[in-house]
Amino acid sequence: MVWLPDAGNGAASPYDAAAQQSHAAQYAAVSRLAMLRSMAARAAQQVIDIFYPPSCLACRRGVSEHGVLCPACWSAMPFIEKPYCERLGTPFEQDLGPGIISPEAFANPPVYLRARAVARFEEGPVRELIHRLKYGDRIELAGPMGRWMARAGANLLEDAEVIIPAPLHRWRLFSRRFNQAAALAAEISRVSGVAWDPLALNRVKRTKPQIGLSRAQRADNVQGAFRVSEQGRAAIAGKRVLLVDDVLTSGATANAAARILLRAGASQVDVLVFARVV
Repeated sequence: MVWLPDAGNGAASPYDAAAQQSHAAQYAAVSRLAMLRSMAARAAQQVIDIFYPPSCLACRRGVSEHGVLCPACWSAMPFIEKPYCERLGTPFEQDLGPGIISPEAFANPPVYLRARAVARFEEGPVRELIHRLKYGDRIELAGPMGRWMARAGANLLEDAEVIIPAPLHRWRLFSRRFNQAAALAAEISRVSGVAWDPLALNRVKRTKPQIGLSRAQRADNVQGAFRVSEQGRAAIAGKRVLLVDDVLTSGATANAAARILLRAGASQVDVLVFARVV
């Protein structure tokens, strides 16, 4: 039995098997519609590319080929490279030796095992790329961004057996038209050869935006937000899962999702994002 928040007074209400099936069917229908819209947007962009010269993915200056950054934006990218915390993936100022974790990871260990990111989330090309993918309908950015993520998370992908994108609630998915995490996961799967499942993990609670919330408020906001579908349980049972998202901030969303995946039978959960707040 699944418990979902009641829209009226916040109390929990039980949903029977028929309601669960209806929810799954609705979510699948919205996901298919979003994917069709995404494919149409990508096809349209490919036609546009034929008639317009290539430009930088971030600042739109002219470049030599499609799908790259200009030299200025490439130099401004705050890439995360070793040395970094083995648990959180946050960079160290100096190399303290293999296997070292940060004070934050020691004091507040995450539910997931390891996290990796391409770059630090800050002003400049990183923020521009994420915002254009997420809110600007620039789904073609998922290609190069996903390939960068595959390189940054190469050691996680060596262990991963299935890639799971962080899901959107069905109403947010419908309004945004596609799930940026799913678009990134699809590219990472294509590059790495690791299977992915876009419907194994569902978002069953419509949460408010995390921006402006404290760490504790973020954790409360996503409490009970995720559920693994019945077919998802079979897909992740006993497997090492790689959870994919665009940004890692406090880790509240990743922790909530990882906790549900582990309860559903995953043997371990790692997290791979394009950018993380340091």
